[in-house]
Amino acid sequence: MRICMRMGGFAGPVLAACAAMAMIAGPARIVAQQPYQVIDQWKIGGEGFWDYMTVDSAAHRLYITHDRVVDVVDTDSGKVVGEITGLYGIHGVALDDSGTYGYISDGGANAVVVFDRKTLEKVARIEAGKNPDGIVYEPSTKTVWAFNGRSDSATVIDTVGRTVVATIPLPGKPEFPAVDGQGNVYDNIESKNEIVRLDAHAYKVTAEWPTGCDSPSGLTMDQAGHRLFSVCDGRKMSVIDATTGKSLALPPIGQEPDAAAFSPEKNLAFASCGEGVLTVIDASSPAYAAIENLPTQRGARTMAYDPATDRAYLVTADFGPAPAATKEHPHPRPSIVPGSFTVIVVGRE
Repeated sequence: MRICMRMGGFAGPVLAACAAMAMIAGPARIVAQQPYQVIDQWKIGGEGFWDYMTVDSAAHRLYITHDRVVDVVDTDSGKVVGEITGLYGIHGVALDDSGTYGYISDGGANAVVVFDRKTLEKVARIEAGKNPDGIVYEPSTKTVWAFNGRSDSATVIDTVGRTVVATIPLPGKPEFPAVDGQGNVYDNIESKNEIVRLDAHAYKVTAEWPTGCDSPSGLTMDQAGHRLFSVCDGRKMSVIDATTGKSLALPPIGQEPDAAAFSPEKNLAFASCGEGVLTVIDASSPAYAAIENLPTQRGARTMAYDPATDRAYLVTADFGPAPAATKEHPHPRPSIVPGSFTVIVVGRE
């Protein structure tokens, strides 16, 4: 996953929330699908940049990877209830299906860190490839898959023995993964503008499919409908048949996206975009129209969605000026206003 501020700059004005409402398919849908709104903001504070978030619906917790710390937030109160420290530059969190353990891709340490979800204590450290980034739990094999951004590979970890059982070469730089629950793992290959499908039992790549758009990053899946939703540069979301690899649509979204989510109950796909927009796509129609472009906040390009509450969580901060460009850092990140790190809660009231 591309760290939230790995963008060099922000583009354009924020899109208007109601601009896409004319694309909604009919008055009945307007009534049935009330627009999403920003319903709350939780000031988290802390220092440094951030990457992805993961929701634990059953435990009402939100895990936020925040530089070298995982912030753990109670989604009922919006309060930080704990943190996992002693990390070196983290990207994502995967959760097992027993409710017992979590797995952190610690890119700065080239490792996956296992933690107890009740105590938040670290219980194991497993060596991975270079800069493990996207990470996902595969339930049919009870394995964790860490996608190594600097060694173009996937590290497969047996969660029972906490051992590496395979290292799978990939055709390029991996980004975010998704699973279908039936033994298939999918991952965006950013450097080749494609999605790979991997067999979780045989530990091998079984297909490579073009996304039809540039630099795919965030990825989500409609497991029941066998569809993949990949967000790309150039204001595009690629919708792909997860069985055949056929391109189904390329609906427009906001600029500088980095995360995607899917609501099985609402049949909606979401794209969080760094320009300050959350795009909502109607996945019930072959047109895949954008039914809403909700203004959020500059930099809010990472997201987690909780299907139990129909709420999306985005994170960002206030930014100051960027330092002067140098030969070593031609596109420096803007500075972060201390203590301004915030969770934006999106839902329907």
